[in-house]
Amino acid sequence: MGRAQDASISFDSVRDKNVMQLRKLNTAIFPVSYQDKFYTDALNSGNFTKLAYYNDICVGSIACRLEKKDGSKMRLYIMTLGILAPYRRLGIGSKLLQNALELCKDDPNIEEVYLHVQINNDEAIEFYRQFGFEITDTIKNYYKRIEPPHCYVLSKSLLPVDKANGNS
Repeated sequence: MGRAQDASISFDSVRDKNVMQLRKLNTAIFPVSYQDKFYTDALNSGNFTKLAYYNDICVGSIACRLEKKDGSKMRLYIMTLGILAPYRRLGIGSKLLQNALELCKDDPNIEEVYLHVQINNDEAIEFYRQFGFEITDTIKNYYKRIEPPHCYVLSKSLLPVDKANGNS
């Protein structure tokens, strides 16, 4: 297949005209099915939800949801980040996540990024740790139709260190 630097990797924001691509990817990649609300949230996230293309073939995506916190503050929830199996380990997922984190830096109201990961998904947990995410909670019986049903909440604070520690 070649290395990622030998190939063209590009992104496209998810819109009404290409949301079916996101649906097809999610069906192929994830062991759960997503309802219409998932896709509405993804469409409403603006540039945070992206499709990834490898040599013009749609091979992955990141789907996010913006959530209100206190007042005008926001946080970004990564609903899904997935790459089709033959295209993994080419840096595509890293580039999708880096893109989302960069977009967060451009919005001073976004203070945190978080997601859920099944507790036995060591590969995903390690992937997110490389980007500064930490396990902040465990939720029992989060998943209804997959085993194990438990998940970790992984979070990354985007606050400057002084504010994150409660100092102003």
